Amino acid sequence: MKHERQRHIDVVYKGRNIGDMYVDIVVEDTVIVELKSVKSLNPIHFAQLMTYMKLLNLKNGLLINFNVRFLREGIKRIVL
Repeated sequence: MKHERQRHIDVVYKGRNIGDMYVDIVVEDTVIVELKSVKSLNPIHFAQLMTYMKLLNLKNGLLINFNVRFLREGIKRIVL
């Protein structure tokens, strides 16, 4: 599968570059995978993934938290 790690995004607002962001993994130019290792996922983690999805104009995202007992408990799917 085609994938890209640490994909760079230029954040442009009203024609001006206001910063840079890096997405953990983009798979087949269709899915963003955001990796975390936190005690619990907070709304800010979901907001971060949704921001990446909007900037790259992608509809699907996976938020994966590795700090859980069973990995299946740490996988959250986001669809815009």
